[in-house]
Amino acid sequence: MPRVLIAGCGYVGQATADLLHERGWKLEGWTGSPQSARQLDAKPYSVRAVNIADLSAVSAVREEFDVVIQCASSGGGDAVAYRRVYLEGARNLLHAFPRARLLMTSSTSVYAQQQGDVVDETSPANPPHERGQILRETEEYVLSHNGIVARLGGIYGPGRSFFLRMFLEGKARSEDAGDRYVNQAHRDDIASALCLLAEQRANSGGQIYNLVDDEPILARNACQWLSTRLERPLPVATEKVVRERKRGASNKRVSNQKLHALGWAPRYPNFEVAMVESVLPSFGFER
Repeated sequence: MPRVLIAGCGYVGQATADLLHERGWKLEGWTGSPQSARQLDAKPYSVRAVNIADLSAVSAVREEFDVVIQCASSGGGDAVAYRRVYLEGARNLLHAFPRARLLMTSSTSVYAQQQGDVVDETSPANPPHERGQILRETEEYVLSHNGIVARLGGIYGPGRSFFLRMFLEGKARSEDAGDRYVNQAHRDDIASALCLLAEQRANSGGQIYNLVDDEPILARNACQWLSTRLERPLPVATEKVVRERKRGASNKRVSNQKLHALGWAPRYPNFEVAMVESVLPSFGFER
């Protein structure tokens, strides 16, 4: 079987590593700290602490890989952290493993459309914010080396949902309950898609794929659904407050048809299914 490196064995990376291991792949996982690596000691595959922004640390690993999946997170950091984790990380991985196919996880936030447009991989991606620009620079670098770029929607799944937490904490503001489309992807669907792209690496080099569920949802409709399901009041409408999102504000509907054409289909195709079957139970709510 081919050998794969998961460079960033966190929330998404660990699920991807587990799935690849189940499918018989030989793999190694990397984390950003020894503490994180020790937490994965029980895994049936090797996990070690390697800082992908450190070329000497990356180059010190004397292994051969067929695929490298770069899914390390900046941890919500600033532009400096983005540049180190994404751009420098990609450069270091390609330098150390030139024969491997690099699969980089980016973000649909690079689409800056504001009018609810349907966007696909051919649509303009010109983010005005610095962190989005760093992602685009990294994407272009990876593509120029015949790598693969997966643009992920907002990640949610067991124990994780920014939108749900904001709702439960009463922090959902008027702009979060307005006519803005939310494009999300369940962790397990991301893992299955990354596995498919790894398997399809020979045919997918130099390609971009949007990785989102099948049905973008208006934020206000998501709030209404949560209000009804959890029997809690809707967020109080107030004057719109302009606040900076870490990768900038946008309003678009992201298409995943290119990924579907490879044979991928999400286990959690929309917000309601994901919430009922996975997210809400993990937060202690009955199905």
